Amino acid sequence: MRQQDKKDVHSVTPEVVIDFLKKTLPFNELDDETLQKIASECTVDFFPKGTTIFRQDETVVEYLYIIQKGGVKIYLKDEDGMVTLKDFRGEGSYIGALPIIQGTKANLNVETVEDTFCFLLKKETFLDLIQSNPRFAQYYLKSFSEKFLRTAYAELRQHRVAPKTEGTLYLFSVQVGDLVKGKPQTVPASATLQSAAARMAEYHIGSLLVTDESGKIVGIVTDKDLRTKVVAQGRSIDEPVANIMVSPVESISSHKVCFDALLVMMTKKIHHLAVERQGRIIGVITSHDIMVLQGSSPLYLFREIVSQRTIEGLYPLSQKVPLIVRTLIEEGAKPNNITRMITVLNDHILDKLLTLMQEKLGPPPVPFCWLLMGSEGRKEQTFRTDQDNALMYADPEGEALKKEAEEYFRVFGQEAIEHLVKCGYPRCPGNIMASNPKWCQPYSVWQNYFDDWVLRPEPKQVLHATIFFDFRPGYGELNMGYKLREHLNKMTQRQEIFLLHLAKDCLESRPPLTFFKNFIVEKDGEHKNRLDIKTRGLVPFVDFARLLSLKYGIKETNTLGRLELLYQNEHISKELYVETVEAYEFQMQLRFVHQLQMMEAGKQPDNYINPKELSDLEKQTLKEAFAVIVRLQAIIKDVFPMI
Repeated sequence: MRQQDKKDVHSVTPEVVIDFLKKTLPFNELDDETLQKIASECTVDFFPKGTTIFRQDETVVEYLYIIQKGGVKIYLKDEDGMVTLKDFRGEGSYIGALPIIQGTKANLNVETVEDTFCFLLKKETFLDLIQSNPRFAQYYLKSFSEKFLRTAYAELRQHRVAPKTEGTLYLFSVQVGDLVKGKPQTVPASATLQSAAARMAEYHIGSLLVTDESGKIVGIVTDKDLRTKVVAQGRSIDEPVANIMVSPVESISSHKVCFDALLVMMTKKIHHLAVERQGRIIGVITSHDIMVLQGSSPLYLFREIVSQRTIEGLYPLSQKVPLIVRTLIEEGAKPNNITRMITVLNDHILDKLLTLMQEKLGPPPVPFCWLLMGSEGRKEQTFRTDQDNALMYADPEGEALKKEAEEYFRVFGQEAIEHLVKCGYPRCPGNIMASNPKWCQPYSVWQNYFDDWVLRPEPKQVLHATIFFDFRPGYGELNMGYKLREHLNKMTQRQEIFLLHLAKDCLESRPPLTFFKNFIVEKDGEHKNRLDIKTRGLVPFVDFARLLSLKYGIKETNTLGRLELLYQNEHISKELYVETVEAYEFQMQLRFVHQLQMMEAGKQPDNYINPKELSDLEKQTLKEAFAVIVRLQAIIKDVFPMI
């Protein structure tokens, strides 16, 4: 092998090695005597561009390679010859540590991407350093644990989700700034509509940024604005651009990836997005730019939803969401990105449905707010999540208006649920839906519901009500929902008995591991030898985040969003935050892949996984994730010592 070709290995003066290692982690933490000993044993080797240093499962690794100059790429090849790029490493990085510590052959392929020089440290010397220097060892072990999780994600994608799309999905790798083509074109706010249209035609572009007298960008005008606001309305082409421009301009940072831009466009229902770098707009990107970049885009489905003119036309569209999710999983999207996309698409289907229903039934007698509960409220839907929703409307004045509102929203709630079922969203088994008269009520009744749950808590009732505490306004008069959330948060912070009930419930669940760290699975029945990843694994994380968020007045409902705010407000440590997010996301990834496999096998997706079907790496990562539950429960006991 290449590393044993001794004619290319040369001695090097210790001073050169010491000078380099003093600037390189973790060697810079070693004392001078140890560095001197290492330097005296180091050799240097040169590898021309394109040299394979390690071959996966073949190379016997005799040295730790410390890159002095140049760079390498690290990749994995499967049985079919498919290459998965794992990492790039440059000056100051290392290769070979993991196989040396594990006593195995090279676990990955390593190839130089440019002419590269490496210092070579004998494996015996490296192992001595690991044994005798705890901080030195910790550096490599921490590095391995971070890569360990990424490798587990890769295994989930590569071996359990067979690719169906050709080429690469670029949503998560291409930065928004890379899509900008040339400088942004501007037009003064005082310019005529005719001159703006002529400018767009001249440059073959679909938008112009609008500037004020000082040259500051104050708005944007698009070709769609000219069609819908000028031509369709018969306005004069001599009017100023300021009369139809959209202000302020929606923008995104240039370093964000295209997925983030896609979500902004879909959420805001826009097709043009200004790109900002260091506070300055450097250009404009369009939904078309992303669609060209990526052949199969969620934007196609988004456009189908927005353009629908009949309720029946919405029915087949939700069936296309799993196709979008599959592509995201293939690309390696983290669960938070996947659930964000599902949420945006489902929210748009709901928005279009309820809008079309009002066109059919007529305007409501009083304003209303459609509430989303449970996983919908947390923006954590997976494939075919059951409906959890409710309807809240403004308190009617007078008996006549009260009866009119009751009848309108009774019909509205029932019809909406029927249409959602036909769209592919199953009914809630617990009947927590807007079609249930109990959950279709005026604002004052909803406020009383929450007051009862919080001020007069009964253990069973509180447990049943947790689904409601994750609500978010989904459609209609959103401020009504925000007002209810504000009322709830102010109240829960002061109610220790209510929080104690929630805390006790959080401590009821135990990690599904035996004393000897084996998985606890169902012993009989339909799901024999399987493990409920949702109830046993994910729910403790959701409950923990909800409990502390209610205690500390955090309005966010998404679990990862709650955890981030708990960390930012110093209610949990950075270490616990990172561990919790990684454990939660890995389980969500496992759940997504499992459900996708079931759907592609023609089965109804569930949450029961078979641990025996997991790789050794996946099993180990899952056990580590379950172990975090114990640490979360220890935090709960500290916060609520009276339990």
